[in-house]
Amino acid sequence: MNFILKLLLSALAVVVLANILPGVSVDSYLTAVIVALVLSLLNFLVKPLLIIFTLPITILTLGLFLLVINALIILLADALVNGFAVSSIWWALLFSLLLSLLNSILHSFLKSENKK
Repeated sequence: MNFILKLLLSALAVVVLANILPGVSVDSYLTAVIVALVLSLLNFLVKPLLIIFTLPITILTLGLFLLVINALIILLADALVNGFAVSSIWWALLFSLLLSLLNSILHSFLKSENKK
């Protein structure tokens, strides 16, 4: 149940950011849910491998290369999901940063309601 709620909150964040950022578009709410699901799967399966393979450059850049890895994950989701489009890696980088920020804000509301 908690996973579904987090997935829906992530989909809401995707829709909000797609409406704000001109370089990102989502066709429908169902597409946003699929994007949130694909992003969670890619973050679970692909991201750890990318981090291991790029460990030297990540250490050299003091972890800033992880931002590039997040942008690549967004672009990979763009390639996998029809109806979701990101125009460049720069929009993917900005989308990734804002999505992380918005998800943390939305999930903090979820945690505060669970404590009551």
